[in-house]
Amino acid sequence: MSKEAVLAELQALRENVTGVTDSAVATVDGMLIASDTDDVRPDVLAALAAAALGLGKSTGNEVGMGELREVVTRCQRGHIVVYAVSSGKLLVVLGDEGLDVARLHVESRPAVTRLGDL
Repeated sequence: MSKEAVLAELQALRENVTGVTDSAVATVDGMLIASDTDDVRPDVLAALAAAALGLGKSTGNEVGMGELREVVTRCQRGHIVVYAVSSGKLLVVLGDEGLDVARLHVESRPAVTRLGDL
């Protein structure tokens, strides 16, 4: 996986989606691959996103909802969205209160495919 190509995908999300503040790609066991972050610690973000993804996958499997696509967490001051990239990777995106969640989903789906191919 080319770190430059991953960073280009992360920076494109920040540029194309209103409200995106930070993002990272990590392995499902929490190891950071690349990040585009300002105010968060990317290694901690990777580890916590992996935990959120794992919990979402387990819950989806338990209730028979099929393969997990994303986990969306809404907080007082923004959103945390974790996407399953492939069996071994994830994309986590942070956004402020003005995050255009619908646009993020539109932009992230092809980005997830491209990241899975890298």
